[in-house]
Amino acid sequence: MRNILCLSTSNYYPFPTRKQNIMNRLAGCNILYVDPPVSLIAPLKDPKAKERLTAYKDGPKQAQPGLKVYAQPPVVPFFNRKRAINERNQKRLAKYLAQIVRENGFGDDFWVWCYSPTSCDVIAPLAAQLGLDSSVLWKRTIYDCVDRHSAYPGQIDPAVVDAMEEDLARSCGCVFATAQGLYERLKAFNENTHLIPNGCAFELFNRAAGLEKTGAFAGPHFGFVGMLQECLDYGCLKAVASAFPDGKVTLIGRSLPGVDLSWTEQFPNVELTGLVPQPQLPERIRDFDVCLNVFADNDLSRDVSPLKFYEYLATGKPVVSTLVPLQVLDYADCIYLAETPDEFAARCREALAEGSDDPRRRARIEAARCNSWDEKVKEMKAILGWD
Repeated sequence: MRNILCLSTSNYYPFPTRKQNIMNRLAGCNILYVDPPVSLIAPLKDPKAKERLTAYKDGPKQAQPGLKVYAQPPVVPFFNRKRAINERNQKRLAKYLAQIVRENGFGDDFWVWCYSPTSCDVIAPLAAQLGLDSSVLWKRTIYDCVDRHSAYPGQIDPAVVDAMEEDLARSCGCVFATAQGLYERLKAFNENTHLIPNGCAFELFNRAAGLEKTGAFAGPHFGFVGMLQECLDYGCLKAVASAFPDGKVTLIGRSLPGVDLSWTEQFPNVELTGLVPQPQLPERIRDFDVCLNVFADNDLSRDVSPLKFYEYLATGKPVVSTLVPLQVLDYADCIYLAETPDEFAARCREALAEGSDDPRRRARIEAARCNSWDEKVKEMKAILGWD
């Protein structure tokens, strides 16, 4: 039975991302899932963050058999701007990680599965805390890169973040990347780098393919599912709302700080639902006539591997997408692509005309089946020699 210390960039609860989907499917492993840290000054921006400052003292939560969830101790801010601050934070974190590793009886037999460039500075001090050879622990370290981290807005220095990521990639035993651009960059640092795009919970979202619309809304219904963040192309959403005044545009997801959604007040046919638990999504998507994938063309979006896109495919419903992220171009034969907001609205009209017996429907479902999380985890395990 393998032991895994997962250093995540997403809280385990409540919204499942790549991290949770992979860890949940590593059957036969003992997993310690460590939520990302909260900065000591985070409550100044978000009062709710105050509770997270001491959450690590509450101990672990048993998420499922073989998987425990831990909170991290708070960290000093600006660690993505100053490497020295990150080094101090990670040295302190190493003491905490060594403690939970010992408590769970991992000894020196465990793997580190990490998602942030900041982890470059935790492996050596963790090895020292446990009396291990750091070179051995580095060989058992996996970097799963899901984003171009240096392209995020906020308190970061892109050069610092890129340097940390390079150090992590060069030293660890294996690298996974979700997008071609990430793969090409990291492959230059580590030959053992593999392209593994995101996937979907196929069985869950494919349920929507067999559900009849409720009939609660008679007009054309367009839907988006995902975080409402800065990297989306809101011009496309506005274009759809404007082009179909008799229709409805439903946006399902949480709005991230700094995102301006005041434009929705101009369109009475735009519906903001907030976060919907994943198990309930098929029943919400059942009423969509067309699923919307809307990313702006920027450095961050090009290298995104959107979970929502593969989830849309699993429903069989028509999908209208911008030309980014670049992965969507691989499915050009079964989706509708648009370069501008006006084109996006026009493609939505074409998608509405698609018949239920259109062969593209089956092609979308089969594409999603091939990109299920079960298949992704199977591929990762084969690369790692864990079969």
